[in-house]
Amino acid sequence: GLKTALLERDDFSSGTSSRSTKLIHGGVRYLQKAIMKLDFEQYRMVKEALEERAHLLQSAPHLSAPLPIMLPIYKWWQLPYYWVGIKLYDLVAGSQCLKSSYVLTKSRALELFPMLRKDKLVGAIVYYDGQHNDARMNLAIALTAARYGAATANYAEVRHLLKSTDPGSGRQRVCGVRCRDVLTGKEFDVRAKCVINATGPFTDSVRKMDDQQVPNICQPSAGVHIVMPGYYSPDNMGLLDPATSDGRVIFFLPWEKMTIAGTTDSPTDVTAHPIPTEEDINFILSEVRNYLGADVEVRRGDVLAAWSGIRPLVTNPDSKDTQSISRNHVVTVSDSGLITIAGGKWTTYRAMARDTIDTAIQEHNLKAGSCKTMGLQLEGAQDWSPTLYIRLVQDYGLESEVAQHLASTYGDKAFEVAKIAQVTGKRWPIVGKRLVSEFPYIEAEVVYALKEYARTAVDIISRRTRLAFLNVQAADEALPRIVDIMAKELNWCEQKKKEQLETAKTFLYYEMGYKVKTDQLTHSSEISLVPSDIERYKKRFHMFDKDKKGFITILDVQRVLESISVQMDENTLHEILNEVDLNKNGQVELNEFLQLMSAIQKGHVSGSRLAVLMKSAEENLRRREAIPVDRSGGGL
Repeated sequence: GLKTALLERDDFSSGTSSRSTKLIHGGVRYLQKAIMKLDFEQYRMVKEALEERAHLLQSAPHLSAPLPIMLPIYKWWQLPYYWVGIKLYDLVAGSQCLKSSYVLTKSRALELFPMLRKDKLVGAIVYYDGQHNDARMNLAIALTAARYGAATANYAEVRHLLKSTDPGSGRQRVCGVRCRDVLTGKEFDVRAKCVINATGPFTDSVRKMDDQQVPNICQPSAGVHIVMPGYYSPDNMGLLDPATSDGRVIFFLPWEKMTIAGTTDSPTDVTAHPIPTEEDINFILSEVRNYLGADVEVRRGDVLAAWSGIRPLVTNPDSKDTQSISRNHVVTVSDSGLITIAGGKWTTYRAMARDTIDTAIQEHNLKAGSCKTMGLQLEGAQDWSPTLYIRLVQDYGLESEVAQHLASTYGDKAFEVAKIAQVTGKRWPIVGKRLVSEFPYIEAEVVYALKEYARTAVDIISRRTRLAFLNVQAADEALPRIVDIMAKELNWCEQKKKEQLETAKTFLYYEMGYKVKTDQLTHSSEISLVPSDIERYKKRFHMFDKDKKGFITILDVQRVLESISVQMDENTLHEILNEVDLNKNGQVELNEFLQLMSAIQKGHVSGSRLAVLMKSAEENLRRREAIPVDRSGGGL
């Protein structure tokens, strides 16, 4: 019964919402604190979160699922301690418990999680929480709101609040906002009986638009996550480290066929573009090393993406102790009627919205019915079923992996994406051209994303698809094609295409960890190789540098490849050499090559195409050397 408008300065979920741990959880930690400190408030928060967890999993089953999480135990006394804690977690969830927790023996734990450190392992406890695709969930909420009649706009920035004088009391009241269309620069007003400030880490900037004197309530904290290859964790089992070296909790979770590890927790300044630091990445890697077996080498070069999200922790301005951080959400009303919802977490988004609207109705005497969001299905959930992907394979001729991805991303709207998928011209798959070979994202998704409010290349690589969060190099490779498709659909000129490409590359470089990844190989990278290795790598280098120039170019690589009958197009070769060419002078010098091989040995760099290509070429050439007659037993 309410007319609602939603204004978002950037894209939906461009802030913290897309940079979470991807968990839908009640908070095992908070339950522990509630019991230890006999804190009823913490207990209520956990209970509410567990109820909301069950609702979230039901409202968007295509985007979320229960995930078993293992808690490895390395001391005998910890087994009963953690078992009681986890059983209480199940108990508090009551009928909403996803699946019952259980204890594993050492051998069974290693069977399910073979990468685990074996020595001193006593056993493990497995409990269940939920996991989701956070950015897509956020978008599903916005699209569902739009289908129910809300006016939703991304790239619409609020410049200032509009106020009018209340004739009854003579007080200034908020009556709307002045907006700017970020894409065109055009400004306009939106009038409303009630304005709600739901801006996460930016809470205080909007509160200060209302009253300059108001004290800050937000205490931003940065949480960094890293993504590693899928082989670091089993397909369907997460890991929880309940007490890291500095008392934080680290999760190690399978997600989208990759592995997420995080998170850190450190004070930060509020920014729209948080950047992951090398220090945070190395902290997470060292904690991961503590839990994985000695036979699993945890390499810095295996970090495929990294990001930082800002947690909007708040102090409650209405409470007596204004210094204590509230882990729950806080709803406040200013003298002019501005309503602020702050704090909280992903899992409880629906309860936060309900409490906020209840306050708005009461404070502004709005006419509205009761809350109807409990049990409401989100965009794509209506006709989704776990076997929906089979129909996509059978009806459209999509690859099974692509069909599964479409079904779990778009739900019953996957058919709309399949309908616009291009014919491949191959025997199989019949439709669905991939954006990059190792991920199931297809070109049709870029076209469909434009119907889902996507307006920039960054929207597509990070939030409509999750490519930037899974592998920055793959996202970088897909960018030119994504920009071409968008340009065709949105009639972009060459200048606009160039701008979009540059902005997206900058986003990958700073915000998604590409910079810290490329910093692993720089001019100052030290060469720490033993003399025998240096000789071996020099020989390999000189197989390509026949003229002893001291550097190799594309022509040298092409010549060697032709001699072993391998075809590779020039653009790909340019890319391969560019990854190692630190001077950016179009050639790879011997020193650069030795720096690369040293970085690979130390685990700072992995997956270097030039290193693999040169090694396989060397092995190929060796095999082709003529075997001397005396060694082949005389004969001809």
